[in-house]
Amino acid sequence: MNRTVTVVLVVIVALAAGAAGVFTARRGDSAVQANASAEQSTALATLLALEFPDNAANKRPLSGWEGKVLVLNFWATWCPPCRKEMPALSAISTKYRDRGVQFFGISIDTESNVRSFQTQTPVSYPLLIASPSAVQLTEALGNTVQALPFTVIVDKNGKIGLVKLGPMSEDELDRKLAELTRS
Repeated sequence: MNRTVTVVLVVIVALAAGAAGVFTARRGDSAVQANASAEQSTALATLLALEFPDNAANKRPLSGWEGKVLVLNFWATWCPPCRKEMPALSAISTKYRDRGVQFFGISIDTESNVRSFQTQTPVSYPLLIASPSAVQLTEALGNTVQALPFTVIVDKNGKIGLVKLGPMSEDELDRKLAELTRS
């Protein structure tokens, strides 16, 4: 009997220790997620406070679109997947223009390259030129590898609605914007 009681107590202690470890790990994950979320919110607020020049050197502030759904697509003229997804982005931009959605292509490129690209491949939304500091903000937004294309969708309340690394399909973007523009 004494040995059985000892074994049962050891099992109970082991289970309690395991449960405590799981609880602590989950609590730690929540803290990490909260910090990541806070970091994302700060990076997004910083990004939305910036002004970007377009390919004619006119400054375009993102803050002027408060209360709208924003689609911020980071891209470059030298990025084949970026160029490939642009016709879909352009089509969806046109579809949602009157539904409170504003697209911006934020290029990691030079003004002359963007101007040349836009002459050859017209899109229905403004193409802006990013500074290196704006590109660094994408890391805090979820683009830890600094790859392109990278898209951030901001909802009407100024919160992140979607972060996507890699090309977006027209269907995927359409579904997300339909969800975010419901009244």
